[in-house]
Amino acid sequence: MTRSVVSMAFWVVVASLAAMSTVRAEKYGGILKIQHMDSPPSPSIHEEATVSVAVPFMAVFNNLVMYDQKVARNSFDSIVPDLATSWSWNEDGTRLAFKLRQGVKWHDGKPFTAQDVRCTFELLLGTGEAKLRRNPRSAWYGNVEKVTVEGDFDVTVHVKNRQPSLLALLASGYSPIYPCHVSPADMRRKPIGTGPFKFVELRTNEAIKLIKNGDYWKPGRPFLDGIEYSVISNRSTRMLAFISGAFDMTFPTDVTVPLLANIRKDAPHAQCTMRTTGVSTNLIVNRDVPPFDDPRIRRAMALALDRQAFIDILSEGLDKMGGTLLPPPEGVWGLPPEMLKSIVSYGDVAKNREQARELMKQVGYGADKRLKIKVSTRNIPTFRDPAVILIDQLKHIWIDGELEVIDTAVYYNRVFNKNYTVAMNQTGSAVDDPDQNLFENYACGSLRNYNNYCNAEMTKLFEAQSRETDFKKRQQMVWDIDRRLQEDIARPIIFHGVAAGCWQPHVKGVTIMVNSIYNGWRFEDVWMDK
Repeated sequence: MTRSVVSMAFWVVVASLAAMSTVRAEKYGGILKIQHMDSPPSPSIHEEATVSVAVPFMAVFNNLVMYDQKVARNSFDSIVPDLATSWSWNEDGTRLAFKLRQGVKWHDGKPFTAQDVRCTFELLLGTGEAKLRRNPRSAWYGNVEKVTVEGDFDVTVHVKNRQPSLLALLASGYSPIYPCHVSPADMRRKPIGTGPFKFVELRTNEAIKLIKNGDYWKPGRPFLDGIEYSVISNRSTRMLAFISGAFDMTFPTDVTVPLLANIRKDAPHAQCTMRTTGVSTNLIVNRDVPPFDDPRIRRAMALALDRQAFIDILSEGLDKMGGTLLPPPEGVWGLPPEMLKSIVSYGDVAKNREQARELMKQVGYGADKRLKIKVSTRNIPTFRDPAVILIDQLKHIWIDGELEVIDTAVYYNRVFNKNYTVAMNQTGSAVDDPDQNLFENYACGSLRNYNNYCNAEMTKLFEAQSRETDFKKRQQMVWDIDRRLQEDIARPIIFHGVAAGCWQPHVKGVTIMVNSIYNGWRFEDVWMDK
């Protein structure tokens, strides 16, 4: 399979013509002021696992390829060149070759070459001298054997088995290219990229500042002089500040259904997009810690869930019920609604809870002997609010929960290290593709397999669907995998969220992605009409 894309010369001509044709509309200058819901753990995208990092720092970097920032739905058809100008698979699908863009410079002035691509993959594969502090998406690259370079502008990724979706993973905002000459430790403090904006500073719990890259390789971009993110912990305060005009844009995943109604009433001029986020709210249980090492307790907890109650309370009925993959119609691979009805814990709530109480009795709990637990969660509303509902629902099966809220920087360290018992968690899909979700969250040994679910037979099924090139066959395989994960109580999915992002009418060129919150924040095409 081969895909030809524009050459460097043609790309320059197209960009120049586009700039000429829109010169009357687009304006240069201005600092885009955006709210942020909490403080990012660090600016190093490859070492973090939260949208709090992906949104503000995607603009600092480039990928080999990316999802077109002007197309709302991420798909294979919307993958466009970035640091690579073209790519092609060999006949048996085991080598993916890239031609690289020439004349690109890192923010410190050093030239970008194929060696930087090689070094990035060595970081991700753990095969080089430099090491990441942690590697949340190492499972994405488990099929990659090695990366070879030929000269300064040709690089080839060698895979063990055919994996068409590798290109989709490389297009995510989570897949930037890092420089060889900057250490991972320095990337955590002052990241160097090739993107349209340069990193200036990150002040914990205060602000993030980026400034325009005046030497950006894409002609005429960016339009903005810079971007400033202000950290405001209280969501009500954030909304009031946006309504008052103090900010140009909300954090793009921050506006709930009720809050959107308030914005439309108090700031009817605001531009807003409500969409699925590609994020599931889910229950994780540390199965290595007694009494949760008993599968009957884990099953009882899943049976206690009233998913529709979560959806009705939190989103006025707009959140989506589903399995592991993003449900249709927004998602391509998610379980159809009719299949969900037959899966354990998705049926009649009263009957499910009766079964749950029977299981709790079998392990020695009851009305006179209740199980006391801590329910840990990240200290932001989208985590806290469903955690409160969970605690209330678990009371029906004699489990009394105490809420433990944890700051973002500490929360992810805790779950990575399995330092929790029960947690209300959220899992984002950077790409609407099974390879990302299955390998990252359910493969044995993956860092983001927070509750140590490990089933060798399921891992073989993950690998088989990854090799399949026929869409219908692969979809059926994925549906079967998803159903089995739910029946295994691998990571009970409660709902898939919806949320809005809003911006003031003077902000132009914003496109909100409808099937992922991780891929649309390059901001190189955004400008302000004021």
